[in-house]
Amino acid sequence: MIRTLARCMAGLVAMGFLAARPVPALGAPAQATLLSDSAYSGALQKRIRGAKRRIICAFYLFKATGRRGNLPAQVAQDLAQARGRGVDVTVILEGEDSVGSDNRAAAGYLARQGVRVIFPRGRRTTHAKAVVIDDRYVMIGSHNLSHAALTRNRELSVLLDAPELAAQVTRYLEGVR
Repeated sequence: MIRTLARCMAGLVAMGFLAARPVPALGAPAQATLLSDSAYSGALQKRIRGAKRRIICAFYLFKATGRRGNLPAQVAQDLAQARGRGVDVTVILEGEDSVGSDNRAAAGYLARQGVRVIFPRGRRTTHAKAVVIDDRYVMIGSHNLSHAALTRNRELSVLLDAPELAAQVTRYLEGVR
């Protein structure tokens, strides 16, 4: 009787642990590419330049400057050109804190090019760094859009070809208002 009770308890504990585990987000395996350090900017620009329908992204910092070779400025131009091709482009940026003035400068350029720019309201900081392109490609990780992050910092992000995850990330980003 004690052994039976002990087995039942062990089974219940095991079921509890299994129930507490996160449910996988993907129904099919995702194609993943690790983007370490400076590899991110090339992958981002390639996907933006190839976008056909939609780009939605969020960054804590988007620091595009007039300095020659500034990669975030090139990304801003790529987003503007995508919009010019008819791609629906939305950029979500943090508006407060020390990054607000840099983000507002980038937002001004983007908005003049027809890109939808959102500065979420409320007390929560938008610290996400995520991009979804054509409801298929997801880029998520530590990269901000600053020249240092794209050229010198130790950063790590991933590019996923995962439509189901893209839908989940898009829903999350659309809810950031």
